[in-house]
Amino acid sequence: MKPRLLFVSNLFPDADSPYRGLDNATVLHHLASTYDIRVLSPRPWLPLISPKFPRAPRPIDTPFKPIYIRTPYLPKIGGLANHHLMAKALRGPMATLHRSFPWDHALGSWLFPDACALHQTHTTIAPRTPFTLIAQGSDVHAYLQSPPRRRAILHTLNAAQATITRSRSLAETLAAAGADPQKLHPITNGIDTRLFHYAGRAAARVELNIKIDDTLLLFVGNLLPVKDPLQLVKNFTHLLPRLPHHRLRLIIIGQGPLQKALTTLIHAASLQDRIQLTGPLPAEAVARYMRAADLLCLTSLNEGLPNVVLEAQACGLPILSTHVGGLHEVIDQPWKGTLTPLHDPDAWVDAACRLIDSPPEGTPIATLGATRTWAATAAAYHAVMSPAPHLATPPHP
Repeated sequence: MKPRLLFVSNLFPDADSPYRGLDNATVLHHLASTYDIRVLSPRPWLPLISPKFPRAPRPIDTPFKPIYIRTPYLPKIGGLANHHLMAKALRGPMATLHRSFPWDHALGSWLFPDACALHQTHTTIAPRTPFTLIAQGSDVHAYLQSPPRRRAILHTLNAAQATITRSRSLAETLAAAGADPQKLHPITNGIDTRLFHYAGRAAARVELNIKIDDTLLLFVGNLLPVKDPLQLVKNFTHLLPRLPHHRLRLIIIGQGPLQKALTTLIHAASLQDRIQLTGPLPAEAVARYMRAADLLCLTSLNEGLPNVVLEAQACGLPILSTHVGGLHEVIDQPWKGTLTPLHDPDAWVDAACRLIDSPPEGTPIATLGATRTWAATAAAYHAVMSPAPHLATPPHP
């Protein structure tokens, strides 16, 4: 009989939001050969403000029997209360589930309020059962700056058996804040190498109807202020006159609250023929664009270690980004791309010119990227959740 694992996080997909927390769902599917898994997904929700509440999982996730839990929250001032509100919402469903599915280990993703609420509720329902946490990025960078959230996070981290971080930089940040460094385990996300792989640029461009001599810059991500896609468009406008002999194009894949502002900015600069907003795309299409592109471009204000960078590298694509978060862990040599100082658009544009005029070779980048499989990531998670997590040997990013 397989050990039982309970996963708790708002970051888990549903039929209406199939990309929400997709990396969490993916690692669970790769852990499913080792564990019998159930999912509780508490979703912060406000009447008239929150989007449609999820009622059904994606078909692929039905084996986990996910339960979506409506959770009240307080915007802006929620650092004092949101973990308590979520814990209260979790308590009943968790107690009911425990009667039929007494799990051997719990895994929670997103430190506040999710992990803090898991700790509160788990302590009363399954007090002798260990739990492990996943720190993703913004839940560390943003919430450690709030004293009440910081206290709640550190209290929860010290109670957990272990905390998995998506990069070494996140582990270092949490250790500096007061978390026990012996309990912190950096594990890089895996990628689907069946989709994200090197196959040459020409075939992908034929499929996408992109001219072979165009220079294609690519952004993939949520259109959020922390990703700063508006700065990316501004940088692109400054890049155009610097490279007059290149037919530059920018493809922006993703959705989010800045979509309207991006559209306005693109029209104001009369760049509709150079910049395309595709909206969200399935992984197969993203991989095709990555194989067609010349450069993945990011202008983020903060990051953990985004999967899009790992996927791009598996496709042989060099990276140009601001120097934030854990990106330096995988873009640490010139043949992988360039990181530029935050709030220095001139340096970003200069670096773009260099990378476009003298592009790095794709094959060694793809060879590195192909080593980062979800199977290896799941094996590292299992090692951390085993009784002696200090023996775990997570894959190096």
